[in-house]
Amino acid sequence: MATAAGKTAGAVKDSIFAWEGKDKTGKVVKGELRAASETLVNATLRRQGILVTKVKKKSFSTGKKVSDKDITLFTRQLATMMKAGVPLLQAFDIVGKGHANPAVAKLINDIRTDVETGSSLNQAFRKFPLYFDSLFCNLVSAGEQAGILEDLLDRLATYKEKTQAIKGKIKSALFYPISILVVAFVVTSVIMIWVVPAFKEVFKSFGADLPAPTLFVMAISDFFVAYWYLIFGSLFAGLYLFFQSWKRSPKVQAFMDRALLRAPIFGEVIRKATIARWTRTLSTMFAAGVPLVESLDSVGGASGNIVYAEATRKIQTEVSTGTSLTASMQNVNVFPNMVTQMVAIGEESGALDQMLSKVADFYEAEVDDAVESLSSLMEPLIMAILGVLIGGLVVAMYLPIFKLGAVV
Repeated sequence: MATAAGKTAGAVKDSIFAWEGKDKTGKVVKGELRAASETLVNATLRRQGILVTKVKKKSFSTGKKVSDKDITLFTRQLATMMKAGVPLLQAFDIVGKGHANPAVAKLINDIRTDVETGSSLNQAFRKFPLYFDSLFCNLVSAGEQAGILEDLLDRLATYKEKTQAIKGKIKSALFYPISILVVAFVVTSVIMIWVVPAFKEVFKSFGADLPAPTLFVMAISDFFVAYWYLIFGSLFAGLYLFFQSWKRSPKVQAFMDRALLRAPIFGEVIRKATIARWTRTLSTMFAAGVPLVESLDSVGGASGNIVYAEATRKIQTEVSTGTSLTASMQNVNVFPNMVTQMVAIGEESGALDQMLSKVADFYEAEVDDAVESLSSLMEPLIMAILGVLIGGLVVAMYLPIFKLGAVV
């Protein structure tokens, strides 16, 4: 089976065409071709000596978005195949056709087309900065120049897997309390809008003064019933605007990054995860042979926190003027003593990448332990909060009934 791929220049958007024909020996061949029109498909295949018998434009569903997890899996698959001796273009074919997400398959096919038409692999990746950051492209470029692309891809896949694991642990630590708070708000709203008004109708026939807690809960219920659309609308609109501002506004991002590091309980976990990513990134870049000053270009952004990104820029400036990495890290005052001491040992022994990797391993283990401890701590705490909230509402509504029973 033969596969043809091509690329047309111009403003017309390319499509994928499935074709069938016969080669010079009369053998039936099939394949797919990316081109702007069916005419270009026929012309391209004729130049390859293929007599076209059928051409059909493929309908293409974009499917889900390309996630960071998809890129991590693609990197691992590509690294594994290249280590096994599979040619690069063939590896792209195998990975692309085996992927369940059409958006990922399209991305891989676009990269393959660029490589087949003469671009280097890192140049092809750089055309998709949304999915492949400068760190990724720089490591691939270093691997191509040194002739160790399969080793660098393997190292890059390991790096992305560990980074993905750290992000997953942080999300799991935050998901549980947030989900409980959402459920508590929904339950409280249901009680306020439907349950309390039912009790209120019953209490009208008592002909006695109601306890203060009951009156307070009934007043809140009246507000919920009268303005429920404003409460829910304001809440959802506020959350949407907040997250959009966090996503798009550098000032809001900087404020939230600093606030998260100072947050009780969770702040220390986020700090450890950030240090783990910072050291893991620098270790990966330095081990790949990228000069230290150039490596620091990618490290700050990869840390995922503006505090450490700003600190990295200061470190890079000092290192470029001759200051040691250890002294520069001490000057910014955002790294624990253990980190700077390990870096100092690495600089003195000439094994900086190994020491940074050990620091990353240590802090990744610390994040694991912290997340487990948080889970154990949050369960009784959240149960106590829910008990006080829901239990308080129930007691407040039953107080008049208890009072009536005492009178009788």
